[in-house]
Amino acid sequence: MTLTATERYRAARDELLAARTDPDRAAAFTWPRFEGPFNWAIDWFDPMARGNDTPALIVVDDDGTHHQRTFDELARRSDQVAAWLASRGVRRGDAVLLMLGNQVELWEAMLGIMKLGGVIAPTTTALGAGDLADRIERAEIRHVIVGASDAEKFDDLPEGLGRIVVGGQHAGWAAYGDAFLAEAEPARHPETVADDRLLLYFTSGTTSKPKLVEHTHASYPVGHLSTMYWLGLQPGDVHLAISSPGWAKHAWSLFFAPWIAGATVLALNYSRFSAERLLDELERDRVTTFCAPPTVWRMLIQADLTGRRGALREVVSAGEPLNPEVIATVQRAWGLDIRDGYGQTEMTAVVANTPGAQLVPGSMGRPLPGCPVVLIDPVTGEPADEGEICLDLSVRPLNLMTGYVGDPERNDESTANGLFHTGDVARRDDLGTITYIGRTDDVFKSSDYKISPFELESVLIEHPAVVEAAVVPAPDDLRLAVPKAYVVLAAGFEAGEEVAIDILRYAREKLAPFQRLRRVEFLELPKTISGKIRRVELRQREEAAVRGEVTPVEWRDDTLRG
Repeated sequence: MTLTATERYRAARDELLAARTDPDRAAAFTWPRFEGPFNWAIDWFDPMARGNDTPALIVVDDDGTHHQRTFDELARRSDQVAAWLASRGVRRGDAVLLMLGNQVELWEAMLGIMKLGGVIAPTTTALGAGDLADRIERAEIRHVIVGASDAEKFDDLPEGLGRIVVGGQHAGWAAYGDAFLAEAEPARHPETVADDRLLLYFTSGTTSKPKLVEHTHASYPVGHLSTMYWLGLQPGDVHLAISSPGWAKHAWSLFFAPWIAGATVLALNYSRFSAERLLDELERDRVTTFCAPPTVWRMLIQADLTGRRGALREVVSAGEPLNPEVIATVQRAWGLDIRDGYGQTEMTAVVANTPGAQLVPGSMGRPLPGCPVVLIDPVTGEPADEGEICLDLSVRPLNLMTGYVGDPERNDESTANGLFHTGDVARRDDLGTITYIGRTDDVFKSSDYKISPFELESVLIEHPAVVEAAVVPAPDDLRLAVPKAYVVLAAGFEAGEEVAIDILRYAREKLAPFQRLRRVEFLELPKTISGKIRRVELRQREEAAVRGEVTPVEWRDDTLRG
């Protein structure tokens, strides 16, 4: 008997749900393959959603207003959006730039575009006209769906774009609200197949110009089965994730993974982050699973977490490595372990601490089902216990991107020697647990010893004065380079010699001699618009200081007495 696409997808999902705390069963998992037409919105979301009055989406505004849509409402409203977009000239294969905040229209539009067989290009609202022009050209955008407050950014951009405005009016633009003036029949299958293009994401650009990543109807919609498994999601859960629209992690945790599981998505449409409001929200809406980047976790532990666990069962972190001190603080307050996970825009989650697994503090866990992760020595090119995180392409993992659009040289580099190269370095212990060391660009040598910035930063954040830290090499005549920390201070501490010396002394006591922190400077850390630390800017600052272009206000360990 031949299974339908829906049945095949459900069988794969149910297998991972059943293997939630059974690593042997999870290890036997294989990706489902779709030979004929496949469209996640029509073959998975709609059959699950129609007639289902469970909340699928809750968006909470600054003033506490809750906007809610059931699964059935989203199925019907996305049908209306798809029909209306088709009437506006959106065709199968057209790339649609989607530039919205956390608002219900974002989820409706993503489903609607998918139902048409269009290509979704989520874009952060933080971009200006110059960046938008570059992205429109590189991604060959045909239509844009934009919030009213951002529409003017497109005024001087090329003619010929289909322009749709959400939440207001803009001269010459169609109003998104018109999509709901007429009922629509359930969307017909656009006959997309698994290998057809579906998503275009620009990376955050921590070390270089943002890359344009292409995903298919399989690599993210099916690939995020691994993310669902890592998050520990179950049908009926309420899942809250802190992530900004326009970045791949938003699709990970606020679109695909929860709806694969049949869970409710809870999103915060806040203009400014507040730890207290977030903690209130976790309790008020009975959140069961929660995912946040390390920056948010570091801010949360500055608040009093005691007695504020609510209904939480799973807490996870992703985006950058999570420091052990943060994990320990949450464990003491809530009795829950923050489970770290790893992936990139280029793929779904591939390494993680999974529910029920033994947690090694500071580790990001083990390879997830269906993810052929290997560590490769960058010198010998052979498998090693410390090396670059790669994916074995001998059987290409389904959850990996198609490639970088318009960049054949980078594609060749990233897939050299039958491997996908992530550019991240890690080590594996005797139990097979993988611990992140850093980007290949971030790891450096001091007196011929290899220094992992993350290891030093994890010690620094244990100091009560330190909220965030970024370690980079500072040029040194004797050692070639020495570790220097840029530090963001906690509330109640003032930048100055006394606290600097205390931090340096603390680091000297906690770190091995070869890791000794030699310098410290207090500075607001430069970050990408997705919130990741741009250590490349800090390295450039150190190089500029040598040339006399910058006069750093830093303290050095030779000021320590005794």
